[in-house]
Amino acid sequence: MAPAEPDEASDVHCRLDELLAARGMTLARLAELVGVTVVNLSVLKNDRARAIRFSTLQVVCEVLDCEIGELLVLRRSRPEAT
Repeated sequence: MAPAEPDEASDVHCRLDELLAARGMTLARLAELVGVTVVNLSVLKNDRARAIRFSTLQVVCEVLDCEIGELLVLRRSRPEAT
């Protein structure tokens, strides 16, 4: 099965910056608690991740005490006026 192509009209956005700021936590501390590298979390934080393991997503949400929908949101581009 081929991977789904990203839809040009939508974009998944990671709210990791906002959640970390709200909790007074650094990316380095989150990486330590989750057990992944800062580089991997940085890729996620900067919306450059193409995939994330469910197990990693679960631990990130547990550490940040949030739901998946609070961490990852779907942004829809506004249709161009015609």
